[in-house]
Amino acid sequence: MSSRLKVLLVRNNFPKKAIDLLSTRFDLEVCKMSNINGKSVTTQDIIDCIPGKFALFCFSEIDVNEAVLKAAGPNFKVVGTMSVGYNHVDLTAMKKYGVRLGYTPGVLTETVAELAVGLVIATSRRFFEANRELKTGGWKEWNPTWMCGRGISNSVVGIIGCGNIGTSIAEKLSKFKISQLLYTSRCEKPDVKALGGRLVSVDVLVKSSDFIVVAMALNEDTKFIVNRDRIASMKPNAILVNVGRGELIDQDALVEALQEKRIRGAGLDVMTPEPLPLDHPLMTMDNVLLLPHIGSSTLETEDEMAMLTAQNILAVLDGKPMPCEVIL
Repeated sequence: MSSRLKVLLVRNNFPKKAIDLLSTRFDLEVCKMSNINGKSVTTQDIIDCIPGKFALFCFSEIDVNEAVLKAAGPNFKVVGTMSVGYNHVDLTAMKKYGVRLGYTPGVLTETVAELAVGLVIATSRRFFEANRELKTGGWKEWNPTWMCGRGISNSVVGIIGCGNIGTSIAEKLSKFKISQLLYTSRCEKPDVKALGGRLVSVDVLVKSSDFIVVAMALNEDTKFIVNRDRIASMKPNAILVNVGRGELIDQDALVEALQEKRIRGAGLDVMTPEPLPLDHPLMTMDNVLLLPHIGSSTLETEDEMAMLTAQNILAVLDGKPMPCEVIL
């Protein structure tokens, strides 16, 4: 029997390079329900598999709560989440049990920013709607008013949450000859100010912007930051893009605004719940572009995030500072 410490993986298809690195120092075990008949691993599955483990290698869709930490036992020292967000982890319970948390900020900045810009363009220019018409026979002849969207140039762009990702989005969209760049943040961002960006309140931003991009972390203070009242105050031509987390937006209020055509459209890479039910109203709207939470989904980014997660776990084994640790 091996005397090496064990790491529990919630999936069996994390990037090979990271798994090979962990395998040099640990015995690895895949949570028993992972990838079986398409079923997602549940919290109970983790509770069943985690006793005696040293670490958990997970991602943002896996809830790590007190029940998981209690079941793990005294040898459990670290959670490595392959994500920049960590709202799925109970930080109070982590501190109580003395378990450290590693995450992967910075790695996916450019990848998510690229996708955000893509959503802005694809939603405003109606790419998916036009593609569907082309494939289903809706394209009959040229018509000067058919499939007209709106351009980004000369528009007001607002970014809610100007951390690394928001700043990168601002840099990219500023190249489109926009008329004004607004942003929200806890403090003024010199890099965004240098682009002509103006720090404003959320209320001012949503009332003034033609394109609103949500790119902030989800926590108790930011949940539903785009609430019903703020959606109601948006311009009729506003397009709302979300690459943060679904619960940053009051989704029911957004559905109503889109159904009633009170705003022009929405481009969402994140929603509530995930996956979104096939019968959800958002699924049938022409003025909505939905993606299945693929903001970080490039091969290069996923490899780098997995390697950083593995390095975070190994640092705890070696008694060293993690490359990227959430301070509890």
